[in-house]
Amino acid sequence: MSLSPIAAFARAHDPDRFLAALFAPPEKREAIFTLIDFNHELARAREVASHPMAALIRLQWWRDALEEALAGKQARRHEVAEPLHAAITAGSLDPVALGAMIDAREAEAEEAGIPTEVDFVAWLRGTAGGFAYAAGLALGGSAEEAEKLRALGAAYGLAGVLRSVTAHAAQGRCLLPGDRLAAAGLNAEAVISAPASPALAALCAEMAAEGLEALRTAPRDVPKGLIAAALPIVLAARDLRRLAEGKVVTMPRGVADRGAVIWAGWRGRV
Repeated sequence: MSLSPIAAFARAHDPDRFLAALFAPPEKREAIFTLIDFNHELARAREVASHPMAALIRLQWWRDALEEALAGKQARRHEVAEPLHAAITAGSLDPVALGAMIDAREAEAEEAGIPTEVDFVAWLRGTAGGFAYAAGLALGGSAEEAEKLRALGAAYGLAGVLRSVTAHAAQGRCLLPGDRLAAAGLNAEAVISAPASPALAALCAEMAAEGLEALRTAPRDVPKGLIAAALPIVLAARDLRRLAEGKVVTMPRGVADRGAVIWAGWRGRV
């Protein structure tokens, strides 16, 4: 299959969401690929920054790019900023939803990390949940329909954090909420220095089980036209189940994971 540059970027950097995007209507796919690429760039803001202020500067760069597109100014010369500018200009992506995604990422630039579970949930709903919301709008959903996707997106974000604890520690980062860490006798420094500790494994399993329980009551009556925005929840449920059992989620995805997404996409139900 021949891919556009933005689709190839999405497949390389976010294969989970890329696979889900293939179930979007053909005329909507490029917008979803662009959203995936934009989300990846926001996620990298803190990951590649040498200090928190540098991350905030990177986020402001994207905020400025968004405002310039709204003002009708020329697109910035950047592999993601240019298609993002085009999508905003064409009305394919909602700029308010994109701005909210930028704002949500600022929590990652806090020196003290994410202090409480309340803050952590808000961060998940604004980042991964914000992506699902923006994708729902891009697929033609109403604000009410897109809002229902936010909880599903947040669950995918939770699974991503829990399966990436070791990777984040290698970057000198910990995204788990401070109050949950403290209750487990841990802190961010302990997680970064010993990401394989039994206490941390137990906490991650506990949080994964809580995520699974929340998913059982989350509404999944997603209109078929919005299914591409909801499909990552299939992977989230599988990941959270493994993590709750104390297992490691291996990447890249195996045939069973990809097959589960494809089957759900064909049925049009999650």
